[in-house]
Formats: sequence, C-alpha cells, structure tokens
Amino acid sequence: MSALGPVQIFQDNATEERAENARLSAFVGAIAVADLVKSTLGPKGMDKILQSMSTGVPTVTNDGATILKSIALDNAAAKVLVNISKVQDDEVGDGTTSVCVLAGELLREAERLINQKIHPQTVIEGFRIASHAAYEALEKATVDNSADSEAFYKDLLNIARTTLSSKVLSQDKEYFSKLAVDAVLRMKGSTNLDNIQIIKKSGGKLVDSYLDEGFILDKKIGVNQPTRIENAKILIANTPMDTDKIKIFGARVRVDSTGKLAELERAEREKMKEKVEKIKAHGINCFVNRQLIYNWPEQLFADAGIVSIEHADFDGIERLALVTGGEIASTFDHPELVTLGECDLIEEVIIGEDKLIKFSGVKAGEACTIVLRGATGQLLDESERSLHDALCVLSQTVKEPRTVLGGGCSEMLMSKAVDDVARSTSGKKSIAVEAFARALRQLPTILADNAGYDSSDLVAQLRAAHNSGDSFAGLNMAEGTIGDMRELGITESFKLKKQVLLSASEAAEMILRVDDIIRCAPRQRNRE
Repeated sequence: MSALGPVQIFQDNATEERAENARLSAFVGAIAVADLVKSTLGPKGMDKILQSMSTGVPTVTNDGATILKSIALDNAAAKVLVNISKVQDDEVGDGTTSVCVLAGELLREAERLINQKIHPQTVIEGFRIASHAAYEALEKATVDNSADSEAFYKDLLNIARTTLSSKVLSQDKEYFSKLAVDAVLRMKGSTNLDNIQIIKKSGGKLVDSYLDEGFILDKKIGVNQPTRIENAKILIANTPMDTDKIKIFGARVRVDSTGKLAELERAEREKMKEKVEKIKAHGINCFVNRQLIYNWPEQLFADAGIVSIEHADFDGIERLALVTGGEIASTFDHPELVTLGECDLIEEVIIGEDKLIKFSGVKAGEACTIVLRGATGQLLDESERSLHDALCVLSQTVKEPRTVLGGGCSEMLMSKAVDDVARSTSGKKSIAVEAFARALRQLPTILADNAGYDSSDLVAQLRAAHNSGDSFAGLNMAEGTIGDMRELGITESFKLKKQVLLSASEAAEMILRVDDIIRCAPRQRNRE
C-alpha cells in the first residue's frame, strides 16, 4: 500500500499559513499599522497627507482614526487595529492613535517572548494579570471634582487643552478650549452632539471662529420675503413644491391643442394653490422644505407673509426639527396632529461672503452652532475633526466626571504597578507581566521622541521620579523636562484612558491567539 500524497482540502487558489508563519504575518501587519500612526502621537506629533486616487483631493490630518479608515489594508491583524481605533473614536472620540500604538507595542513585546519559546497562552495569561493591575492603579489615581462646579469647570478646560494640544488648533488652544467647554455645558449633561452644529466658512483666521447660541442653516431666504421674523411658528416639511412635471414615472400626456395644455397648467397651479392653502392653515409664519419650492408657491407664501426656505438638506432639516421641537411633515390634511417648531427670532446673517439663516431662542436651549473660520478647506476640515474630538471627550467627561493626569504620567503610574505585580508573580507569566510594563513605558518614550527630545534620558528620569514617590510627575513637552502634571494642568478623561488600556490589551490578546490564517479563493467572474 503506497503512502498517501498531500491531501488538498481547500479550493484552488485558497491559501493557508500555519503556526510560525501565521503568527509572523499577524505581528508584522499589526506592528506596521502602529508604526504608521506612531509619529502623530502627542503635542509635537506630525501630520499626514492622505490623497484619494479617485478625487485627488488631499486630506491633511493627524487623527489616528481618520488615517486608518482611509487606507486600504490586506492584513487581517492590521484590520483589527483599525477596528479598535474606530471603536475608540465612536466610544470616546479621542485616543485613537494611543490605542493603536499601545496594542502595537504589546504585540512587539509578545513577539520577543514567543521567539524565546514562551507559549502564547502563557503570554496572554501574563498580559491579563498586568492589565488588571494597570486598571486598578489607574482607578486609584482618579480625581472626581464634579461636586465642586468651579474645580470641575477647570478640569474640563484642562481636558480640552490637553486634547487640542496635539491637534491643528494647538496654537489657539486657550480660545478653542473655552469655546468647546461652553458648548458642552449648554447641553446640561446630554451626550447628543447633534445639538452642537459646526459650520465651516473659508476666510479669516482660526480665532475668528465663534460660538453662537441657536441654530444656523446654510441656506438663503426666498425672493421678496421678510428677512426677519419674531415669535416664529415653523412647519418643517419634506414634500414636492414644484408644479411643472407629472409625477408618474414614464407617463406622457398628449394634447391636441395649446388650449388644452394651458388647461393642464392651470389645473396644476390650482392644485399647488390648494396645497399652499392647506400649509397656511397650520397658522405658521415660516415654512422650511427639504425639496425645491418653485416660484409660484414661493410667491403665494410671500404674499401671505410666510418665509419659505427651500432645499434645506437632510442633515440641516433633521437638526432643525430636533432643536426647534418640531416634526417633519409630508402631508397637510390634519394641522391639529402636526407639531410645529418654535423659536423667538429668525433672521438673515452674513458670515464671510455668504448669507445664512439664524434661528435664535430655540426650544432646545442646549442647541448652539460653532462657526469655524480658516484659510483653506483642508484646515477647516482638520479643525472640525479636532474640535469634534474635544467635544466628544468633554461630553463623556460630564457623564463620567473622573479625571487622570496626562503627559505620560498615567502610563508610568500603571507601569510601576505592573512591575510591582511582576515581582510577586511566579513562573514564566512574570516575564509577560514585565513585558506589559515595558509596553506602557513606550508611550511616554514615543511622546518624547516625536518632540525631538532625548527619550531615554527623559523616561529614565520620569521612572525614577515615580519610583521615589512622585506620582504626579510627567513629561513637560514645552520645556523637554519632567514636571508636575497638576501644576501644568495636563488632565485627561478617565474613560478615555480606561478605554485605551482595555481595548489595546484585548486586541493584542486576540491577535496573539492566532495560529492559522486561511484565505479563501477569490470568486471567479463568469466570462461568457
């Protein structure tokens, strides 16, 4: 009986990588992604230009999630890191680079241990012990000032400054921190950022940006209509207000004389007039429509002293309904069932060279608009991303008010706690616990490297300071020295740091478990 040859169980073109090869592929992919965003970390991080092949429009950013979701990846482990940065972005709004870098450093350490013939499951066990110890140390170091409104306001300002110091708005961080904190405090504890609208208008400089109470709609008021209305009753609608087309797909109308055509037009006009009368019956003085409003209905509204606004895009109309307390209507037969939006004043305002419509004194008192000014479209886009990160973190902090110190202080604190646990852990697990502590120390090292300082010297000084009992020491990036983070006001949200620690260690653990990668055969196209 002859020995059987290799049995092919997969379809043609399907590939499989096993054991060492699979592990190497996972490590290399994940570490490469972490190294890609590593240089954007911290107050002295660099930006990246992402250029789309289809549109050719460049995006200039240092936001980890934006960079990672814009690049096409083929490596499965790399995609896991992209996903954790997306989750970080959705959950907290900031820390997207930190979570990727920490996961990458944990895998770098794990790779060394596996090369020393330590089993992945032993490494995972060690990482779990370490992550638990790090979390406990982080929780012990938290400060909660929510009972003292003045101290809490100061905390929020510090968090906003820390978040913005690594962004494009860093040169005006004092101004934008106050702007972001004021916007979030208007929301009275809500985390629904739909109430804060951001409008970007090119021109001027960044500090010309401002916070405006109420809601601004990027549209113009129709012809011959009042540009100012007090005590507005607003009907928000999504309905066709154009008359010159029959709305049955593919329908044709054939007439045998021009008189009949005129009759058709007259009938359409009467139908539209009837519709306008139904809308007027709601007792409104402002009509906002998602679709076009043609000249005839616009004129009818103007004669009745009703402001009509056409083509208010979906995002604008949804927000307008939210902040004015109205509902979006599409039929008008039952005025008593429709909830109208209300506001104290509607007026036309000019920002830059554009006319916009401002709704003041809206029902949702928390609603406000941030108007961003700046030199270029790319700068405005990046400013919006930066401000959005700050608003997200602040709104989460209002909900979970505990704070921790930034500038590498929390990482060094966690690293010290993990080192202490490593000394009392028996067996090979203790080596993995030590490796976790080393990975945590890499974050302050990268912060210092990105600023061009001597990271070995600074991190050694920082470690010595923490070991001698100074648990508030961190990196002063402006001077390139060790400083007291409380005095410098470098504060971060506890929720952000917790999410970074837990997401990174869970992602690293998941990738460590891999010992086989199977790629399916590509689907064949039917060529006829």
